[in-house]
Amino acid sequence: MVTQDGENLGVMPIQAALAEAEKRGLDLIEVAPDGKPPVCRIIDYGKFRYEQRKKLKDAQKKAKQTELKGIRVRPNTDDHDLNFKAKNALKFLRKGDKVKFTVIFRGPELRHKEIGQQQLEHFIERLTDYAIVDQSPRMEGRRMTMVLEPRKVMPPEKAEEKVTPEEIAAAAAAEAALAAVEQEEVAEAAETGEAIEEGAPVEEPVADEALPAPSEQGVMTSAKDEDA
Repeated sequence: MVTQDGENLGVMPIQAALAEAEKRGLDLIEVAPDGKPPVCRIIDYGKFRYEQRKKLKDAQKKAKQTELKGIRVRPNTDDHDLNFKAKNALKFLRKGDKVKFTVIFRGPELRHKEIGQQQLEHFIERLTDYAIVDQSPRMEGRRMTMVLEPRKVMPPEKAEEKVTPEEIAAAAAAEAALAAVEQEEVAEAAETGEAIEEGAPVEEPVADEALPAPSEQGVMTSAKDEDA
């Protein structure tokens, strides 16, 4: 038998162990039932349960579900806007999210898919220290897509990563233009019956600014009521 302070009281009959726990105003918990002999511990069971639940909640807060963020561009997107898009993608990668890049083609632009390929390669080169390719560039209908996932280790954040108000305004205008293009695509699809590929959710540009549940071992007796 072991006390809550780690003191080994040695092997003793069950009744003597129960009496010792009661004398201390604590509980006798069987922690290793398959041991020879089985191992019990004298602890405050209510406090033990509280601490286990607290650890579980803390672990759940720290555990992050990976999300798929979206970055959209056109074949005629200029270098300045591409750099802003790369900054925005980097913000997502630093948060542990994957990023799906989509190049949207219109009509005759489909004859120049190499332009979209070059744009996606620009993102790969720009973000090479922060991400690896999860899905290589490929065509999905009228769109060319690619997915990057964050590296486990990244360089420290740099001042040039910060997004300026001017870049935010320019990006908002570009997003408005993309939205207009998508509305035209939807209208055309309604006429032709063509399905439109849905992309990853796109985030608006912004300025910078688990443990497993404890397994309950056998509670042999309780000198105090368990906390709620």
